[in-house]
Amino acid sequence: MAIKKSNKLSQTTVLKHIVKRCSKRQGCDDEEGLPVDVPKGHFVVYVGENRSRYIVPIAFLSRPEFQSLLRQAEEEFGFDHDMGLTIPCEERVFQSLTSMLAH
Repeated sequence: MAIKKSNKLSQTTVLKHIVKRCSKRQGCDDEEGLPVDVPKGHFVVYVGENRSRYIVPIAFLSRPEFQSLLRQAEEEFGFDHDMGLTIPCEERVFQSLTSMLAH
């Protein structure tokens, strides 16, 4: 059984790291390295078994409901991989949550 190292970074630092990490992808077309279909103030996450791609507002990062998903993502997948941020929940649950957060 592997032992996870505890990382005592501030929540703000962790969130900035997530956004930076999620925004960088291969095949990006603009000078900042961001995918051209991701508007400023948003980032990409992958959700569900099929890893469907969603573009979500950065403002969601400050919401406790979304932070809960981020903790689950960190526990299950970690944040240090090339795929981007993968959220471990069913798409319909994610869609319901993001719909609620958007209002």
